[in-house]
Amino acid sequence: MMILDSILTSLIYLVEAFALFMIGKFIYDQFHRNIKVNHELVEKDNLAFAISLTGYFIGLTLVIGGAIVGPSYGLWEDLLMIGVYGILGIILLNLAAILNDKLLLSQFKVHKEIIEDQNVGTGVVEAANFIATGLIVYGAIVGEGGGIITALVLWVFGQAILLVVGKVYDAITPYKIHDLIEKDNIPVGIGFAGALIAVANLIRAGFEADFDGWFDHLINVGVDTGLGLLLLPILRYFTDKVLLPGRSINDEIANQKHPNVGAGLIEAFAYVGGSVLLAWCL
Repeated sequence: MMILDSILTSLIYLVEAFALFMIGKFIYDQFHRNIKVNHELVEKDNLAFAISLTGYFIGLTLVIGGAIVGPSYGLWEDLLMIGVYGILGIILLNLAAILNDKLLLSQFKVHKEIIEDQNVGTGVVEAANFIATGLIVYGAIVGEGGGIITALVLWVFGQAILLVVGKVYDAITPYKIHDLIEKDNIPVGIGFAGALIAVANLIRAGFEADFDGWFDHLINVGVDTGLGLLLLPILRYFTDKVLLPGRSINDEIANQKHPNVGAGLIEAFAYVGGSVLLAWCL
């Protein structure tokens, strides 16, 4: 009987998760009314948009997961809290996309690059933006001890750190990432995407701790993300010397007539893999 009750409860949570996913898709459509999703995916075969939309769905799944994960307080209270935090997270996910389009990729129009030019590099960065924000929202709402105001403040703090990451990454690369991404350089976009997701994962790890007060919580987040920012140049050097021995990663992804997408993937893996290992160790 207890097993049947557990299965039934899990199914109820799953139904609410699917409902939140549909709400998330609806809100995405409202935020992007000038995009005809089916037309871009089916008629235009727009890979850049498909990658961006997939990133949104991954970020959306993370947001819903953050609302679901945690201790249970009873079925009805759980359903209410999952609904409230799930919808809050969905709104924050879409707001972050607009803000980051204006600030993180401010040197060109993201909509034009993805919809009109079908720029895959931009699509990859946009997808990473959604995934990174999903990780931040997950961490902001999953811990115990806080509330809606706490989650909102942590989200703002996380987005600010993400913008700093963009500046740091641009500073440690010998090329202008915005210029190359605008020129349809896919591996540069992939490498940048990996850096965003990697640091967002560390932000998530810091946020995920139970909230015992702003000072201790922000110190914890500051240590995690500070290590992440220090890790970026180290992992870039590691990629150059260990993962791609005898080759220059800058040359492979930025200076060739046909940039090496594989090198961009290796660079992104180094960032994300290092972030996961560091989060496990902290």
